[in-house]
Amino acid sequence: MLVKQINVFLENQMGRLAEVTKTLGKANIDIRALFIADTTDYGMLRMILDKPDEALAVLQEAGFSVNITPVIAVAISDQPGTLDHALATLAETGVSLEYIYAYVGRSSSDAVVVIRVQDPDTVLAKFNEAGIRVLNPEEVYGI
Repeated sequence: MLVKQINVFLENQMGRLAEVTKTLGKANIDIRALFIADTTDYGMLRMILDKPDEALAVLQEAGFSVNITPVIAVAISDQPGTLDHALATLAETGVSLEYIYAYVGRSSSDAVVVIRVQDPDTVLAKFNEAGIRVLNPEEVYGI
């Protein structure tokens, strides 16, 4: 099962990220996780939110360049060395990893690892076969 990740293109300008968070806050949308990849002139803000569809509309209405990307979210025991099993399983699929980030949720002791790949169906099948717990959107948005 795939989770919706919100992506916002941001110019590297003072306060631009704060504009995004203010817009989301006014709409009562909670940020579960965020990651920014940047260059000299711009950044790509990636977020897991509790209401991704509403966030897309609110951010577009506020004039941001935004889209949704499907990602995989898996639960990994929050202990040293446990991420290796998921990454080794991913490597077995032959599917290339585009990016990855992780966070610890409030409702369990597991870390949530967000993974973006070109062929999520292959990876999901392999994770299920390997016993890696893939989270459903409701679990991720509710963390």
